[in-house]
Amino acid sequence: MNSFWLAFSKFWFKITGWRLHSSIPPEVRQAMMIAAPHTSNWDFMYARAAFFLMRRNVRFTVKKEWTDIPVLGQLMLSLGALPIDRSKNNSMVEAMTELFEQYPDLIILITPEGTRKYQPRWRRGYYHVAQAAGVPILLGFLDYGRKEAGVGPVVYPTGNYEQDEEKIKAFYRTKKGRFPEKGIR
Repeated sequence: MNSFWLAFSKFWFKITGWRLHSSIPPEVRQAMMIAAPHTSNWDFMYARAAFFLMRRNVRFTVKKEWTDIPVLGQLMLSLGALPIDRSKNNSMVEAMTELFEQYPDLIILITPEGTRKYQPRWRRGYYHVAQAAGVPILLGFLDYGRKEAGVGPVVYPTGNYEQDEEKIKAFYRTKKGRFPEKGIR
């Protein structure tokens, strides 16, 4: 754990009035984590700070080429970027599933909306990865109304995507994004 980022995260939450509501259960070593509602670029700052405060190494995937850029690449890696070499594999689901085979302690964060605008249909990749890798889905959240960050219930994919997605979205409907009109309905 990088002590600079931990200290910065404490400072960031203090000056912005945010608090950590809940954390990743300690027994969960591998998982897909979804982050919703994703309505603002500020979401990254609060979410990343929350994960440093949780003292958990939550990762996010980026194209490998991004980490090759001097300075920016090192910054991204220090913030948890996990480079994916797309030239070796065209399937993100397969590439992410393979990461779980490589790393015994891995939590990968994604935004299923795929945009900061309102999106009624989510991308299903997170679900397929969780099923293929045999890992649970964590419900990471930012609630701008309460100024809280945390992790909701652990969801184990049943194979019935529509039913599982409705359970997940019901949880997120209780959370207010920075721009609520762009949130989950």
